[in-house]
Amino acid sequence: MAACLDGGVQGVQLRAKALGTRPLLDLALAVRRLTVGHGARLLVNERADLAIAAGADGVHLPADGLPVEVARRLVGRDRLVGVSTHSVAEAQAASAAGADYLVFGPVYETPSKRSYGAPLGLGMLAEVCRRVALPVVAIGGITAARAPEVRAQGAAGVAVIRALLEAEDPRAAAAELRSRWESRPTGGP
Repeated sequence: MAACLDGGVQGVQLRAKALGTRPLLDLALAVRRLTVGHGARLLVNERADLAIAAGADGVHLPADGLPVEVARRLVGRDRLVGVSTHSVAEAQAASAAGADYLVFGPVYETPSKRSYGAPLGLGMLAEVCRRVALPVVAIGGITAARAPEVRAQGAAGVAVIRALLEAEDPRAAAAELRSRWESRPTGGP
């Protein structure tokens, strides 16, 4: 993870469903030290209690998870509350409920998101970005090569797993992804 942060990753979502509470807290505290040292954000998946305990920047909720209003009461106004969404309706509902940002996808085919159905595509990403005033982070099959076309649809950022964790050189992969993201987008909605 340090290599990815060295390469320019600006945020980490800690998602380790198989870990018990104490080991997950220990991991969150260790990751928090890394993110603080790199000026990056840490978001804890689903566990508002552990986000608070670890001093994380926020909590990330699955679409069918804790309601945004409840998470907000727990983490307060100083921490982010994000929500995974898979449709325009889910994005609008999360926005209306007070989320700070949305993750939308899967945009492209990816093994980690097959349970959510077929890829939703760039057109649906553009539609979500047009319909909500929140930052939208695209997820699902995102690569460095695809980053500019995703940005062109209005996405505020991308979330990746394989593009970094399966790379031979995660630092270089993160740097390339960030460089491609920051390049001038073409096309768009």
